Amino acid sequence: MKKVAVIMGSDSDLPVVEKAVSVLREFGVPFEVRVLSAHRTPAEAKKFAEQARSKRFGVILAAAGKAAHLAGAIAANTTLPVVGIPVKSSTLDGLDALLSTVQMPTGIPVATVAIDGAANAALLAVEILAVSDRTLAAKLLEKRRVDQAKVLAKDLEISARFAGENQ
Repeated sequence: MKKVAVIMGSDSDLPVVEKAVSVLREFGVPFEVRVLSAHRTPAEAKKFAEQARSKRFGVILAAAGKAAHLAGAIAANTTLPVVGIPVKSSTLDGLDALLSTVQMPTGIPVATVAIDGAANAALLAVEILAVSDRTLAAKLLEKRRVDQAKVLAKDLEISARFAGENQ
């Protein structure tokens, strides 16, 4: 199975990134976690991106706040799928990171999830890998069934709680 790279621009992004790691563990997907900055370690980030395919990565998740150029810098140096995770910062509540991540020029795509949406980024990575992995595809279907059952149980609980009112 291919690995997922989980890269963050700063160790301050770790609380967000850990949500992605949790999902990858849940699905048994191998991963590596790194701190690489588009601005402070550009040569190392470029080298990582250029070598990612040969190191058996299948998807790269890139979390960054503020200017959030990490996902784009990685995507510019690989043809692997890159999923950007905009991280909320104290300055503009993550809107700056979201716009920096989502506004990529034609030819260098970056899939982008919600601000602090690391869990969905990991699920998207699992879905990408599941295109060629039936075991992962089956695990995704099972997760959807479990999630559906949880919502339906809450629906029954809440509707019973308010049954008979305002009728």
